[in-house]
Amino acid sequence: MKKSISRRQFLAVVGAAAAAGALSACGSSSSSSSTAASTAGSAAAEGAAGATIKVGLLAPLTGDVSVYGIAVANGANLYIKQVNEAGGINGKQIEVVEMDEQGDATQAVTCFTQMVDEGITALIGDVTTTPTLAVVAESQEYNMPMVSASATAEAVTYDAETDTVYQNVFRTTFTDPFQGVKMADYATDKLGYTKAAVIYQTGADYNEGLATNFEAEFASNGGEIVASETYSAGDVDFKTQLTTILSANPEVIYCPNYYEDVGQILSQAVDVGLTVPFLGGDGWDGVTQYATAEQLDGCYFCANYATGSNPDFESAYEAEYGEPYPNGFSPLGYDAALTICGGLQAAEDAGLEPGTDEYKQAVIDGIKNGSFEGVTGSFTFDDHNDPIKTAAILTFENGEAVFVEQY
Repeated sequence: MKKSISRRQFLAVVGAAAAAGALSACGSSSSSSSTAASTAGSAAAEGAAGATIKVGLLAPLTGDVSVYGIAVANGANLYIKQVNEAGGINGKQIEVVEMDEQGDATQAVTCFTQMVDEGITALIGDVTTTPTLAVVAESQEYNMPMVSASATAEAVTYDAETDTVYQNVFRTTFTDPFQGVKMADYATDKLGYTKAAVIYQTGADYNEGLATNFEAEFASNGGEIVASETYSAGDVDFKTQLTTILSANPEVIYCPNYYEDVGQILSQAVDVGLTVPFLGGDGWDGVTQYATAEQLDGCYFCANYATGSNPDFESAYEAEYGEPYPNGFSPLGYDAALTICGGLQAAEDAGLEPGTDEYKQAVIDGIKNGSFEGVTGSFTFDDHNDPIKTAAILTFENGEAVFVEQY
């Protein structure tokens, strides 16, 4: 039987103690702010002085994808601060060793090995797929429990070529195949589309994963893919592809790309006379800053989190950082930390020593066998260590993303 772990229940079982956080940088990277809680000053806190559990937090805090890394780190740090302020885990504080991998796979591995040298017993991270895959490979030697908030490629937890599940690796986001299948089902079953086109960036695991699975599922549902167009990273002119799609006369276009590209594609679609709705994945989170209300009208995308679905999280985030949560990566970071702490609780309850092989395995087992009540919803883990959860479907009203339903 799986043990259910909610945020409220988890914080309720921890005792009162002082809070302590640590911040590190990797190489020439800069560091985000520490989330160390203030010392409680009680006798219990004094007794727990120095009793910490080191957890790594790896993210791109600078560079091209720092908007995602900072969001994940802030969400994770917020949860850990709340745990520490409530007394830690069985009286032990969580000490965060946070490093900036700058969006680079080689740097990510360097940071990870430095974290191992510093004695971490679990890892929250990485954020984007390519650096995460590099860290996953390195982590096997140490059987290091790791939970990525946002790396979506199937290969993060499972090697299809060798039929191997990476037993130490989990994620709180849904996968690329999941997103592609989910939106194909929504397009056919909920929206009634029968003819779709696809446009996506080639050579990128995220974009290709969503596109490939959308095409296969849409066809299996009885729909027809009338055009499938690609572009390369850095391209800014999409009119050739969009003109080809226009000639195929689709009812809808699946565009599983990140919001900067999506904004340009939507704008150029209007320029070539292509006015059918577009669908997307969680990379659309933030697209309202790059597209007009008219361009977004009738469009849908799926995401891990919808604004307003967890007011407690949103108000706590704003109170901590002085601004609203920036995108869906923050709640995913929060849930990644929640998941790690669920595993740590299991290891602590077993009376094991942090950092030992037995402790790390207990963390892994605690996550694998647990069920979690996060801010992105309830979830358990399947045989590939991917979360079993629903997706939030969003559309647009007056240029703003609005929640439609969980699907």
